[in-house]
Amino acid sequence: MHRHSRNLTSIAQLIEASDLSARVKQTALAIFGRLAQAEAGVHGTSIEAVHFHEVGAVDSIVDIVGAAIGLEHLGIDRLFASALPMVNGQVNTQHGLLPLPAPATLALLASANAPVVPSEARVELVTPTGAAILATLATFEQPAMSITQVGIGAGRREMPWPNVMRLIVGQAGPETGGGLVQIETNIDDMNPQVFGFVMQRLFAAGALDVFFAPIHMKKDRPGTLVGVIARRADEPALARILLEETSTLGVRVLSIEHRHEAQREMRLARTEYGDVPVKIKLLDGAIAGASPEYDVCARLAAEQGVPVRRVIEAALAACRLT
Repeated sequence: MHRHSRNLTSIAQLIEASDLSARVKQTALAIFGRLAQAEAGVHGTSIEAVHFHEVGAVDSIVDIVGAAIGLEHLGIDRLFASALPMVNGQVNTQHGLLPLPAPATLALLASANAPVVPSEARVELVTPTGAAILATLATFEQPAMSITQVGIGAGRREMPWPNVMRLIVGQAGPETGGGLVQIETNIDDMNPQVFGFVMQRLFAAGALDVFFAPIHMKKDRPGTLVGVIARRADEPALARILLEETSTLGVRVLSIEHRHEAQREMRLARTEYGDVPVKIKLLDGAIAGASPEYDVCARLAAEQGVPVRRVIEAALAACRLT
């Protein structure tokens, strides 16, 4: 069967050119970036030189993007995973027979310190795609929560045990709370191209906000302050991303006593140029501000051949009328 071969740049272009939401794009790009890192390490090459074969095929792109869409659709803020099965056997790949777990899968699980349990299976139960999703998004522990929904998916392969995966959705319990923190680090010796990827990974791992600010550091060096606003429970995972992905040797964590938040909701503004999602800011039930999704406005402006500000103004006007 013919398999497509794509590199990270071509996959990123496909995702960026899509009509997906900004959050879905960030999540999918972060997963593919994590996967490219693992493949580059396994093959001893650069991320730019990695060519995805099985993983670059359309079905696997759909798997990763579909996972990102599903998490957004269900309103999932944090993802947890149980220990994963450690199997034996071999798998046939573009590079020939490889031992299980596949090298890229092992590299991904190792990078996330994922717990594994022995399994008698001699078939692939955790693919590189699945490992990349979990390594990028999941914390490997069991949270305290109130269960609200349960989903079950059955695999096609017959196994001596139930071949099912369960997704349990719930509301966070008191042990998963603990307030907010601001994680910071100063960087003056890193390729600036890396900052965008770091931001994608941080948002995909649960960061509430990420910001960069220019600063002046010792020895008259210009630098960048990287700041992350996050839930306290997400602090370890986000700090690790900063240590893994940047040149920093350490991060500092500041407690946020509390913050004041406006109510918000999403509305669909119907304009002459097309439909635009708009984030509405509410104070005491009254509209206090509105922010159209810029990516959608930019796409519609390009399609209609009009200035993007005109689409933004049309979306704001439509919101005032609804």
